[in-house]
Amino acid sequence: MPKKSKLDAPVPTPTPEPEPENPVIIPATPISNHNIFEEVGELVVDVFETKADFVVSAAIAGVQIKDMDISLEKDMMVIKGDRCDPHMAHPDKKYFFQECYWGPFSRKIVLPENIDIDNADAQIDKGILTIKIPKNEPSTGNGKIGIKSA
Repeated sequence: MPKKSKLDAPVPTPTPEPEPENPVIIPATPISNHNIFEEVGELVVDVFETKADFVVSAAIAGVQIKDMDISLEKDMMVIKGDRCDPHMAHPDKKYFFQECYWGPFSRKIVLPENIDIDNADAQIDKGILTIKIPKNEPSTGNGKIGIKSA
């Protein structure tokens, strides 16, 4: 009689998980004009370093410089702003789906010690905010970073 291999063994059939009676749907981002808790959205950022700089980059299309604030407190950078809904003038609008976040946003970023906050630079070019902070000796640094339009 030939030996049976492991491949000849029956494959167990997984039992499906029961569907919840009342599924909870959580939006990917808070929708500020419909959110009773008035949550603040979190700005999505890229953070990296070059040989000379510590860099923070974020897509902020639709945000005006006057609606943004970048502050520094010791080892923390706080970027705050407000992205106004350009379609607020249409009260009869009915979304099929809404993925864009409109409303206030904030992001805190822990900074390394070896940066020169006094020479930090922030620019907006084509909807991208780029903050460059030169590497240097540790700073005591508290303050603000002004934003320039490119």
